[in-house]
Amino acid sequence: MLTCDLYAILKEELKNGSNNLVTRPTGQSVRERIERDVEQAPEGSVIGLDFSKVGVIDYSCSDEIVAKLLSRLLAGEYGEKYLMLTGMNDNQRENIEVALERKDLAIIAETKEGTRAVLGNLNKYLRDTLEFVIGRKKATARELSEAAKIEANTSGTRLLNLYKKRLVRRVGAEGAMWAYEAL
Repeated sequence: MLTCDLYAILKEELKNGSNNLVTRPTGQSVRERIERDVEQAPEGSVIGLDFSKVGVIDYSCSDEIVAKLLSRLLAGEYGEKYLMLTGMNDNQRENIEVALERKDLAIIAETKEGTRAVLGNLNKYLRDTLEFVIGRKKATARELSEAAKIEANTSGTRLLNLYKKRLVRRVGAEGAMWAYEAL
């Protein structure tokens, strides 16, 4: 995983000594810097946005950095890349989740303690499917179909939807089927 240290980016971009991500202009400046890094990352990269040294992040910055970056990623602006949030605390998580929910987005986040969760909007069957993939590290539609007792086309659609949301990676086909792996 490639890591974007948001604290270091904040220091470079604003030079004001603060460790807080507040105001929309701050968020725009930080996002634009992250975008340059994301654009240069190799195809298939997982880019972690590291919040571990950041203090507060308000809703405006959450929307500007996380929600807009994720929206552009899903629109195909950066190619085949993936985002993940790392090192967050509960207060940061709350504002980021609100920004994601308002735009009907979802992202995987890892806390400072190392636990992973989905932030934002993701319906129950896709959450269950994501948990299945994470638990196995990698899965095919056939494996999901057998484990969940659902039709193969349904399991394939679920996995494809997770991939389109950039919550899993699609990797080389096994036989005639793609395999999907956890980030």
